Amino acid sequence: MPKSQVRKKKVYTPPTDVRPTAATAAARSKPSPVWLPVTAVSLIVFGIGWLVVYYLSEQEYPVMSWGYWNLAVGFGAMVASLVVLSRWR
Repeated sequence: MPKSQVRKKKVYTPPTDVRPTAATAAARSKPSPVWLPVTAVSLIVFGIGWLVVYYLSEQEYPVMSWGYWNLAVGFGAMVASLVVLSRWR
C-alpha cells in the first residue's frame, strides 16, 4: 500500500508591528532579585510557625484576644508568599 503524502505547514511569523522588540524581550527575561525567594520562604515558615504555635498552645498564643483571627494571620502569610512567588522568574 502506498504511503500518504506528508503536508508541510508554513512557519507562522507575526507581523512586524506586533512583534516585540529585543529591548522588551530582554526586560521581561531578567532574573528575579535575590530577596524574592527569601521573602517567600520566610513568609511560608512564618505562617506555618504561627499556626503551629496557635494550635499547640490551645489557642492562647500568639495573640489570645484575636481568637480565630490567628488562623487568618497564618494562612494570610502563606497566601502572601504565593503572591510573591507569582513574580518569580
